[in-house]
Amino acid sequence: EKSNTTTVTEFTLVGFSDIPNLQWILFGIFFVIYLMILLGNSIIILITRIDPTLQNPMYFFLANFSFLEICYVTATVPRMLRDIWTQKGNIYFLACATQMYFVLMFGGTECFLLTVMAYDRYVAICNPLNYSLVMNHKVCIQLVAGSWISGIPVEIGQICQIFSLTFCGSSKINHFFCDIPPILKLACGDTFVNEMAVYIVSVVFLMVPFLMIVASYGKIISSILKLSSARGRAKAFSTCSSHLTVVVLFYGTAAINYLQPTSNKPEGLRKLLSLFYTILTPMMNPIIYSLRNKDVMVALKKLL
Repeated sequence: EKSNTTTVTEFTLVGFSDIPNLQWILFGIFFVIYLMILLGNSIIILITRIDPTLQNPMYFFLANFSFLEICYVTATVPRMLRDIWTQKGNIYFLACATQMYFVLMFGGTECFLLTVMAYDRYVAICNPLNYSLVMNHKVCIQLVAGSWISGIPVEIGQICQIFSLTFCGSSKINHFFCDIPPILKLACGDTFVNEMAVYIVSVVFLMVPFLMIVASYGKIISSILKLSSARGRAKAFSTCSSHLTVVVLFYGTAAINYLQPTSNKPEGLRKLLSLFYTILTPMMNPIIYSLRNKDVMVALKKLL
């Protein structure tokens, strides 16, 4: 009864402490993955900067996407590694709010940047004669800047709304980072308004960009099928397949995590889905774009 009336001043991230026998194995796995993400995405940034054959909008966006992936994974993994190492998951209110802000901001930026990359492929394939005119350097910078800036006021408002709630009783967040659904479970009173706000923001940041990507690829596929040359069709498909793979990985898991009611999902499944879009996608990004892209492979061989 006393614990139910005590206001919580800090949280405890449960993380993977519920499987104590695997703590050091998980630490090793996540540490190696984190290094792979840093190295792989840094190489993508490097080769798109120094190789003259990769100086076009598609690779400009890819370099920005790789930098974003490094930022996104750095918002969660170092803290998770520290918690596994120290066997403590204590995190103060401000630190939790800061982590949540950066996770949401980088996640929102990723949604918009993937949409921009789809638009770039749409213009390149459906309007090739005007591609250099439509996707000039100024436009590319504006699109990237818009992707980074657009979500900032929304995420600040959402963080303020969530952390203005009163938290009482349990302070344990059953997750490996500060995420909205598990934190709302710790709030006192009715959180219906907050949950509705989460769904609305999820629709704006996830569903609207996803529908725009689908529309772009609908036009792209229609244009590709009209090409008379089988080689031309194969080349057009190959330039899009890498991006489409990343879109499916990221959007699929993020949409299931945020658009489903919080009460309908086991916490173990939530953690697994979160691992997909916060760690697996950034790790797969360099692999997908290098193995499925001949220009990147050639540039990589030159660098090596």
